[in-house]
Amino acid sequence: MSGTVGILLCAGGSTRMGFDKLLTPIAGKTAIERSLAALISGGAARIVFAVSPATRAFVESLDCPVPNQIVEGGITRAESVKHALDAIARADIVAIHDAARCMVSPETVRESIISAEAYGSGVVAGKVTDTIVQLGDSIVTTLDREKLIRMQTPQTFRFERIKHAYDTGDLSAVTDDCALYIAAGYEPRFVLIEGEMANEKLTTGADWQLALARFARFGTGFDTHKLVKGRKLILGGVEIPFEKGLLGHSDADVLTHAIIDALLGAAGLGDIGRLFPDTDKTYQNADSILLLEAVVRRIEENRLRVSHVDATIICERPKIKPYAPAMQTRLASAMHILPEAVSIKATTTEGMNDEGRGLCISASAIASLV
Repeated sequence: MSGTVGILLCAGGSTRMGFDKLLTPIAGKTAIERSLAALISGGAARIVFAVSPATRAFVESLDCPVPNQIVEGGITRAESVKHALDAIARADIVAIHDAARCMVSPETVRESIISAEAYGSGVVAGKVTDTIVQLGDSIVTTLDREKLIRMQTPQTFRFERIKHAYDTGDLSAVTDDCALYIAAGYEPRFVLIEGEMANEKLTTGADWQLALARFARFGTGFDTHKLVKGRKLILGGVEIPFEKGLLGHSDADVLTHAIIDALLGAAGLGDIGRLFPDTDKTYQNADSILLLEAVVRRIEENRLRVSHVDATIICERPKIKPYAPAMQTRLASAMHILPEAVSIKATTTEGMNDEGRGLCISASAIASLV
């Protein structure tokens, strides 16, 4: 696929959701970055970016691993594609893709390229699964969904064919590349994908939530500390009256430590022992909530944010329920989320194990980042 050029369209208006959908990170990467990665992994050996004034600086800052160039986008999508095609001196295959379709898989890109190499085109489309009706002035007609498809991208063609279609076609009369290809006298070949939402374009708030769910990252954490006399018992940043406390280099807040490890795991940033080693006197008797805040800052520097945390405290005594709301509030504030996004549960081991014998308290957590 060394003769394949990917055209990545990053010039469309993109603020109808109240923010720039192409430049706002989705679980650490923007739609532009995710679409670029799919094109390259799918077989594009070169990239032409069509940009707007709003996206140019970001695209220029990208560390693109293949040869690439940037062209100014047009007023319409068709004009942006035309500018990109005009910038290509030579190519065998051109894969044209909307950056806003960032959920496309490399496999779909690859299938479209293979189809174009074999048949002249590989136009990605989704099968229709809903019942579709056409409304008229006085009649409603149910359409045969077996004969309907939803046009998507990439739309991939032999370069000389799509270049001819754009050079001779009426750009004002079409909304996608396949329409011009058909108008030029060519018969398209479709690459049908299963599931209408698999390659959805970021258009509405619901689409954005779908993308967040698609790319969300998850991590788990676990910690345990011995119960001893002469120490404060602190869980989730809340001091709990009890005859014993947890032994540790810091304040030994086992709940917060488990959450920290879950967050670090989701972000791929190591673990609490590497960041805050117990051999470093800086962290002796440290407030674990401050450590959590430091971890959240590091996560946000990586363009991720905490979405939800679910944690369980394992102990026989004391009773956790009276203090859980305060823990939720304290932890949520440190993670920049609402208290309802923090779930704190407690369980016993029915007198079994070290937790059941009152020798220690343990905690486990799972966290999601978007």
